[in-house]
Amino acid sequence: MTMSIPTGGLEGASMLITGGGSGIGLGIAARFVRDGAHVTICGRTEDRLIAATEELRSGAASGVNVQYVVTDVTVEDQVTAAVATAIGVTGALDGAVACAGGSETLGPITQMDTEAWRRTIDLNITGTMLTFKHVGAAMAKAGSGSMVGISSVASSNVHPWFGAYGPGKAGIDHVCQLAAIELGASGVRVNAIRPGLVDTELVSFVTAGGDVLDDYLECMPVARVGTVEDIAALARFLVGPETTWLTGQLINVDGGHQLTRGPSYRSLIEPLFGADGLRGIVD
Repeated sequence: MTMSIPTGGLEGASMLITGGGSGIGLGIAARFVRDGAHVTICGRTEDRLIAATEELRSGAASGVNVQYVVTDVTVEDQVTAAVATAIGVTGALDGAVACAGGSETLGPITQMDTEAWRRTIDLNITGTMLTFKHVGAAMAKAGSGSMVGISSVASSNVHPWFGAYGPGKAGIDHVCQLAAIELGASGVRVNAIRPGLVDTELVSFVTAGGDVLDDYLECMPVARVGTVEDIAALARFLVGPETTWLTGQLINVDGGHQLTRGPSYRSLIEPLFGADGLRGIVD
């Protein structure tokens, strides 16, 4: 039996999604426009944003506005401009998802590329903070709104040799809770989603198959790779009218992965760094 997913419920709302040109961000944007929201997507690559905008318009509900703004979320002036553009659609901003993130690091901490670490931490933590800083100010002034950070199961379950990604996502968790406790008095809600392994281009080297994928599945009570729709469903719930008394939550969407342990990347990392390297020994 095929289950149909209800649509609607966001008619006329204005939403901003950073990292909306691909992957989870694009999946969330697709859900929002299908449910009637006007959506502004942000990212660093204009060609990708143009293609994403065309795709979103083809699946949007009637009367929905879809636009993009080229934005590096670590550059404050660009974030400010993106927020202003999103507000310009209706004069308000009802929801925002800080999805821009990623990692340039993989390997033992004793051989970490320090500059790649800094860029990864900046993208995840500072990028989320700047988004919440400017979106939060607009929402607080209006007296309502919902912000969602995209974290990861790697924030709660340590992934050995995963570099700055886990610490960066753990930082997002704290930024979300900090914003939630500060902005609640102004009617603004802030929550975080912690996806597990989701089928996107970013992790295609894992989802293609092999020992690492097998270990991920071993860690999951519901043993399958997630989809962007799995994450978009929760994002839709968190920005919608159904959750007006829900804030400060860090919600795993990971097939129960958070109940076990972080996965092992040994089969990918050991050929690069050696067995000694994995336990911190540097020549």
